[in-house]
Amino acid sequence: MRDSVRQLTVDLGERTYPIIIGQRLLGNYDLTPFVHGKQVMIVTNETVAPLYLESVQACFPGKQVDTVVLPDGERFKDWQTLNQIFDHLLEMRHSRKTTLVALGGGVVGDMTGFAAACYQRGVPFIQIPTTLLSQVDSSVGGKTGINHPLGKNMIGAFHQPEVVLIDTDSLQTLPPREVSAGLAEVIKYGLIRDTEFLGWLERKIESLVALETEALVEAIYQSCACKADVVALDEREGGLRAILNLGHTFGHAIETFAGYGNWLHGEAVGTGMMMAADLSLRQGMISEEDRARVIRIVERANLPGLAPSAMTPEDFRRLMAVDKKNVDGSLRLVLLGALGDAVVTDEVDTLKLDATLRAFCAFHEGENT
Repeated sequence: MRDSVRQLTVDLGERTYPIIIGQRLLGNYDLTPFVHGKQVMIVTNETVAPLYLESVQACFPGKQVDTVVLPDGERFKDWQTLNQIFDHLLEMRHSRKTTLVALGGGVVGDMTGFAAACYQRGVPFIQIPTTLLSQVDSSVGGKTGINHPLGKNMIGAFHQPEVVLIDTDSLQTLPPREVSAGLAEVIKYGLIRDTEFLGWLERKIESLVALETEALVEAIYQSCACKADVVALDEREGGLRAILNLGHTFGHAIETFAGYGNWLHGEAVGTGMMMAADLSLRQGMISEEDRARVIRIVERANLPGLAPSAMTPEDFRRLMAVDKKNVDGSLRLVLLGALGDAVVTDEVDTLKLDATLRAFCAFHEGENT
């Protein structure tokens, strides 16, 4: 018997799909209505497979269900690992009517979606995210891809899933560091678009860190609702959708510098959001009280507050120069016009940006800007 299920919709016309959120869904929720052929390929990793693979196989009664188990970690989000998915699809003779299923966190979801976008010029796929970060962010919206040594997520495609199935019970096996990383993306939604949700998070952040179910379900639902609204208005990031990248330009630079997987994506985004708030203050966009509020809630989620120990402002500038949001060589950043109101701008004062970079490398350089 399933507990109560909450559902919302990503409204994209003929590509509209549901997000289903609840407990005890894995093994109990029939996903065959979202499969249009006879074949299913579940893509997962070495960590998730022993926990949930057997249960998820039971969600596809009457289908030919094959599996591919990838190595676990951000450092494997590359061409070589992606080819393992194609190898299994071809060896098992999967046709263009096959459906791929992403069972795991953001790395598995991004690679499975990209494989689905490419295999036989595009096949359907289903998202079953098992980390908090993937449940509230990467599984929704159709962004897929892999990393390149020179930049994160620089190779990919937009490819929307058929359905996103979120079982909150899967979060109970997450280590605390992964929980905190996911909370960075949850906090982001309050900062960019919903001050009421931000206030709720400030009251409930310790409950979320402790994985209390009622708080988790509400946080996931509100986060997915926010992202679904933004994606419906701007599916391919022509404008508004870029606000979902608050903190990501700084964060991707941190991830690339540290080496993929050494900093979790959410950890880097948490530091990046504090940097964005700091720069927003320096640009005269928010108050000192607003900046302090951002830093306080990020810290309460047990996220790091400074850049990696060896990283310098020069490292930031070099790596930020290859960010996907940049246009014609101009650096574009997502900043806060106010709490709950993110803006995308290429009008950043270079001296003020340098001051923010120094401030978050200051511990290592002996400066205090």
